Amino acid sequence: MKYAYEDLGDTRFEELVVALCRRLLGMAAQGFAKGPDGGRDAKFVGTAELLPSSKDSWRGTVIVQAKHTYGYNRSFSETDFFNPASSKNIISEEIPRIKKLRGAKQLDHYVLFANRKLTGGAESNIRAHISKECSIPETSIMLCGIEQIEAWLKEFPEVASQVNLDPIDSPLIVSPDELSEVVQAFAKHLKSAASEMDTPPTQRTGYERKNTLNNMTPEYAKELRRRYLKDTAQFKAFLAEPANENLLRLYETVVEEFQLNIIAKRKGYQTFDEVMNHLASLLIDRDPLLRANKRLTRMLLFYMYWNCDIGEGEDVATN
Repeated sequence: MKYAYEDLGDTRFEELVVALCRRLLGMAAQGFAKGPDGGRDAKFVGTAELLPSSKDSWRGTVIVQAKHTYGYNRSFSETDFFNPASSKNIISEEIPRIKKLRGAKQLDHYVLFANRKLTGGAESNIRAHISKECSIPETSIMLCGIEQIEAWLKEFPEVASQVNLDPIDSPLIVSPDELSEVVQAFAKHLKSAASEMDTPPTQRTGYERKNTLNNMTPEYAKELRRRYLKDTAQFKAFLAEPANENLLRLYETVVEEFQLNIIAKRKGYQTFDEVMNHLASLLIDRDPLLRANKRLTRMLLFYMYWNCDIGEGEDVATN
């Protein structure tokens, strides 16, 4: 289950974090309040129910912070969040506050939530940095990114209901993650490829017929074909290479997600032109790598359409 955390805003994200903390720490978890230094913390005093585990519970005072961003596809490892060489980032700005609480014996354990992706490397580096700067054992520090939040919401679905958090239900919301990996690999392939193939792949439904079935305007269809048709054969050959079997699986995951979303949400769009533009804009806005490869991203969307992986098609090709 995926949620649009970017759209929550600071207050609603804090409400979500408090609801999770009451489930993970205990009902005594207090909501976010502004401290004398202007920061906002949530707090729990007692024996935690589930953190870090039910068999090895924290005891004492747990301070919780929530850092929300409106940006899409952001991560803990970005320099605006963590950069030990600079004082102008979220972690560096929070260190003095954490140290102050620790020095006043008002913090035994520290938890930081953020609607960002958290990799293992970033988690280790940030936790070690906070531990060193604030004299807190690493075992008393926990970082929670969207992956962990999603896991807890799956385990405790009532939490989402408590804060009126609905699953993503916007038209054609799709994840760019898998496509980003495919685009990155294909971009490297193009740089090293000796030549291009000019023969387009054999489609299951004739292009004109497919455009009619999907209500794509002739002008838009002609422009797509003019710009991207020459690249599709090379991409098909790229996916067919035995060494790229994992990328083929990723591609298949992407088109399945896209197609199911299109079927569910298509009624909100008048033409397939709008569907294609919406998908392209969504992917490019949400992922830095796709944003750096805009043309390839749009070409792959065209390939999906041309190859009848997305949109309505027919089992037998007609012309």
